[in-house]
Amino acid sequence: MITYPNGKIYVGSDLTDSRLTYFGSPSKELLKQDIDRDALRDFTIRKRILWESETATKSEVLRKEIELILEHRSNDPRIGYNQRPKYRASADELPASL
Repeated sequence: MITYPNGKIYVGSDLTDSRLTYFGSPSKELLKQDIDRDALRDFTIRKRILWESETATKSEVLRKEIELILEHRSNDPRIGYNQRPKYRASADELPASL
């Protein structure tokens, strides 16, 4: 899980064991909308490994990635940058009917 300077998160999977160099792949356009040029002069990104396995298959890793996206709600545009699975607001988040 990558946490950006604005507090939003991105959950991704790394199938190449590049723990030192992988920092997610969110939409660059969404990042540009949220983080201005001045903020990029001095910033910190936090990386947290939420789960790892030496034996998981690619399909198991991708399934776990979706599970973690949903668990952390990183597909909710207010919380994170994951665009899949598509976010669907729950009934208690929807505006009250008039």
